[in-house]
Amino acid sequence: MLTRVTHDLTMAEAARGPGGSRVDLLVVANMVERGARVLDVGCGDGELLRLLETRGVDGRGIELSREGVNECVAKGLAVVQGDADTDLEDYPDDAFDFVILSQTLQATRQPRVVLEHMLRIGRHAIVSFPNFGHWRIRLQVALGGHMPHTDNLPYAWYETPNIHFCSIKDFRQLCRVSNAKMEEAVAMNAWGRRMRLKMPWWFWNLFAEQAVFLLSRRG
Repeated sequence: MLTRVTHDLTMAEAARGPGGSRVDLLVVANMVERGARVLDVGCGDGELLRLLETRGVDGRGIELSREGVNECVAKGLAVVQGDADTDLEDYPDDAFDFVILSQTLQATRQPRVVLEHMLRIGRHAIVSFPNFGHWRIRLQVALGGHMPHTDNLPYAWYETPNIHFCSIKDFRQLCRVSNAKMEEAVAMNAWGRRMRLKMPWWFWNLFAEQAVFLLSRRG
């Protein structure tokens, strides 16, 4: 049975929680068991990996940008350069306990293929993404007639790395076709206020600015 949990998040992407970590990364880290083997896909500068290491996690990372890889290696993190769209197929089945894709799903060319590989090589997958169904985004498109620009989607349409925007509703559909079981979900609003636990999915899709899902393979 799916358990839904909510967490506070301030409107700025760089919001920090106790210890200075981004609040959305704290949500992800809290889903990972201590001592687990973890692969962070699109790990950026390694902030999540460093947070996980403080919790006794055996973390590895894969990052597309050379700058990100260099920064991670300088911090002593086990990170290699690679592309989520093409390189996950090289990992063996059940190589990790958790495979994480944080704020990167919308930048992949083949989101379904990436998610299916994550569920193949890990017992669990954790995916976070900005919710394109948020009411502010709908309003910008409907009334402004232009592609949206928000704290979580800060790029102009002609320079954005994001190529597959999705809403919470879209992601739930992706989970169904990918044979993914939703174990836990976290919705975070734009004002740092706690969203109600028992609100229906359409409410989350309309008012959540970001979402984090903990997934597993269906038997």
